[in-house]
Amino acid sequence: MMEADDIRLMSEMLAADPTSLVFLQLGEALRRKAQLDLAWRVATRGVERHPGRADARDLLARIAADRSDFLRARAEWEQALALSPGHPAAQKGLGFLLFAQGETGEAERFLAAAAATDPSDASITAALEKIRAARASAEASVQDRPTLAMHARNSGGGRVPRTTQALGMPVPFAPLAVDPRDLFVEVLPDRSHAALLLDSDGLVVAGRYLGDDGLDLGEAVGAQLSGVSDEAARAMRHLGLGAWRQISFEAQAASVAMAPHANGLLLVAAPRSVPLGFLRRILDRARERARKWMESGT
Repeated sequence: MMEADDIRLMSEMLAADPTSLVFLQLGEALRRKAQLDLAWRVATRGVERHPGRADARDLLARIAADRSDFLRARAEWEQALALSPGHPAAQKGLGFLLFAQGETGEAERFLAAAAATDPSDASITAALEKIRAARASAEASVQDRPTLAMHARNSGGGRVPRTTQALGMPVPFAPLAVDPRDLFVEVLPDRSHAALLLDSDGLVVAGRYLGDDGLDLGEAVGAQLSGVSDEAARAMRHLGLGAWRQISFEAQAASVAMAPHANGLLLVAAPRSVPLGFLRRILDRARERARKWMESGT
């Protein structure tokens, strides 16, 4: 982990020689410490001085993603690939960005290219598996489901609207009950990510948090976080800042984002290599999934 003295030394080196490529290391170190405004200034100045460097564009894209500026992140990664076709980091970053935004077809293309460059990257492999499994499931679902017209004939039900019957739209079957432990499977990119919904006492309501050995650490994590939502709310009231909405940070073992939910807490975690901007987007998707699940009572 980069120490403050290292950051200070690199800052002095860059001040002494503004054209130095040390800005790449400095910008990344500041990004990892969540000093995003400073990292942004370092990276943008670096790109201004070295506009033809793909690695500079990649750095700027990752900081933009952490700042939730996904349009800028996409533009910078695309520029990196224009400067250096096949740039592995840009392919991976753009692939994960498109995946998070639901553009799975394009995401698969970029992630497959990144996997060809680095087949040992488990996060890329897992994301590709998830995309391909979802596509196969969707294709099988379309082939297997009966149409509304067929359903009406077989069940002796009421008259089917002509336009719907002509289109052969699939029957809107009621959703199946969800195992609470698997509630967030569809919103997490791969098994290296985790999501937990906790009640006010820190007890696990839904989700899992798997350790490296495959054991579910959800109860232990929940116990450690018991009362943290109340503490955050008290701190915000004390500071006169209103209600707290979200916290994200990088710990030694993972990047974490948390938000209050009902009377409890929603948490998502990912490897530290995942930009905080992506993590916050996953948190938003998990929050929406939890809301719908609780409203449906399933």
